[in-house]
Amino acid sequence: MKPETKQQVAEAFRNFRLPRYNEIPNVGLYLEQTTKYICEYLAPLQENALTSSMISNYVKKDLISNPVKKLYSRDQIAYLFFIAVAKSVLSLDALIGFIKVQQRTYTLPKAYDYFCDELENLLQFTFELKDTIEIMGEDNTDEKRLLYTCIVAAVQKVYLEKCLKVIADNEEA
Repeated sequence: MKPETKQQVAEAFRNFRLPRYNEIPNVGLYLEQTTKYICEYLAPLQENALTSSMISNYVKKDLISNPVKKLYSRDQIAYLFFIAVAKSVLSLDALIGFIKVQQRTYTLPKAYDYFCDELENLLQFTFELKDTIEIMGEDNTDEKRLLYTCIVAAVQKVYLEKCLKVIADNEEA
């Protein structure tokens, strides 16, 4: 791939950053607000990362709890960020199992912030915006390895799709 094509692909990820747990609004967001909030952050990764009907289905399948008075909390939004990224490489049953593992091993704020750090780290490395992969977190558990593997798979899928799209667009031009 030409260097300018690589730069074109990588540009969307140069400043990519997800909100950390304490940065997610905790005032409660309605379904449409929740969808828009998450999709705006995830736009560089995928178009329409979530829809309102997807979120409603995740509630029905007990991936996330029911909204309270139709409002989605910080916890639910954090889970939805993870689900939106992981759903491209995991089945619904695997997502349910993954969330159960997280709930047994790490608090949601710790798990979510680690997810954000690792996703950004791997995107920067995969899209050649930095030369090395940083070691994240203080411990090395099987649960963290599972999450790391899930994120690697999702990032590799994004990389492949973005590269193929840019190549196709350049061939059409």
